[in-house]
Amino acid sequence: MGVDAVKAGAILFVAALLQVTVLNRLSILGGTPDLLLLALVGVALLRGSIFGAAGGFCAGLMVDTADLGTLGLTSLVLTVAGYWIGRYGETTGRDRAHAPFLSVAVVTVLVAVGQLVLHFMIGDHVSARLVLLDALVPGIVLNLLLTPPVYGLCRRLLRPAGWGELSREVRLLG
Repeated sequence: MGVDAVKAGAILFVAALLQVTVLNRLSILGGTPDLLLLALVGVALLRGSIFGAAGGFCAGLMVDTADLGTLGLTSLVLTVAGYWIGRYGETTGRDRAHAPFLSVAVVTVLVAVGQLVLHFMIGDHVSARLVLLDALVPGIVLNLLLTPPVYGLCRRLLRPAGWGELSREVRLLG
C-alpha cells in the first residue's frame, strides 16, 4: 500500500508539473489536453476512490498554487472527480476495456462544468460558451487520444490488484 501511494503520488506530481508548465499553454483545434485528469483517471481506476480523492486533492492543490489561481478550486473539482472515478473502478469498471475511455469522456465534461459553476459561484467572469461549446469537444477528443498511452503507463506502474487484494476492499456477503 505504501509503495503504491508513492508511485501514484509521483505519477500525479509529474502530470501536474507537465500540465502547468507545458500543456496549459498548448492549444490544438481550440482545445487543451488535460494530462493531469488522464493520470488521475488511471490512478483512481486502478487503486480506488481513496487514492483518487486524495490524489485529486493534492494534484489540484499543486496546480492551484503553481497557476496562482483561486486556491482550492481545482483541488475541489479533482477531489470529487477522483472519488467518482475510483468508485466506478471499484464497483464495475476495473477490468473493462472501455472503462478508461468512458471515464475520461464523462469526467472531462463534469470537470469543465464543475469549474464553470464554481467560477460563477465565486463571482468570476467566465464565458460558458467558450468553455462548453468551443473548447469542450476538442478537449474531449484530445483527452481520448491520449488515454491509451497514459492509462497504459499507469497500469504498468500500478499493477492491477489481484483477487486476494480485492477481497479485502469489499466485504462479500453470502
